[in-house]
Amino acid sequence: MIPIELTGKRALVMGVTNARSLGWAIADKLQRAGAELAFSYQGERLRGELEKLTRDRPQTPLYQVDVTREEELRGMFDDLGARWGSLDYLVHAIAFAPRPALDGRYVETTRDDWLLALEISAYSLVAAAREAEPLLAGDGAIVTLSYYAAEKVVPKYNVMGVAKSALEASVRYLAYDLGKKGVRVNAVSAGPVRTVAARSIPGFVSMYKRVGEVSPLGRNVTQDEVGNLGLFLLSPLAAGITGETVYVDGGYHVMGMTMDL
Repeated sequence: MIPIELTGKRALVMGVTNARSLGWAIADKLQRAGAELAFSYQGERLRGELEKLTRDRPQTPLYQVDVTREEELRGMFDDLGARWGSLDYLVHAIAFAPRPALDGRYVETTRDDWLLALEISAYSLVAAAREAEPLLAGDGAIVTLSYYAAEKVVPKYNVMGVAKSALEASVRYLAYDLGKKGVRVNAVSAGPVRTVAARSIPGFVSMYKRVGEVSPLGRNVTQDEVGNLGLFLLSPLAAGITGETVYVDGGYHVMGMTMDL
């Protein structure tokens, strides 16, 4: 196995909520590879979780940022620029939709819920990439988190599926724009993992069980495996990969007819 060595690299990880979040899965791998980290979070109640996760590195920058307020995003990147001078990696692990938009039928989604879900879950990547661009090094990289519902209907995922579709399209357009300076942009499409966010999706437990039964590997993926893919896509080992949505779902997405034959 080729070791990934990122000593001297700096990464901002946006959207970590606790030790079980997929953003932390990637952050932990980056940290183990030697990268220096900063984190953003939304809501002061989450600061305590991040302080626990970073207690071994008490100087880790932690930013409370509402991604719907571009002045807060800009302030964070201005501070990182003054603190670090440059940025190598950006991890975007942010998604949200109001619960009523997931409980009902997609056709009943309200305008306000639709706009909020798209703004937080997809546009925030565009806004963060724009603010990060002046800091990103020529061999820098951005990774975001998507899901299979971006291309296929997953009942009850509703507006989040549409948001993930917009997110994946944004990955391709950002890859085109930022590729001119050597910055790569990719998405990790993870199978269901037992995170706090996933458990808020109606029917998640049944979906988790079904994916594990149907996937070619005959199991669900782990948080560790998602972290490994995120680390790979950010690292120099993926230097020729950009604009991609890469699956880590035990092969579930390749299946068509899923009944036993």
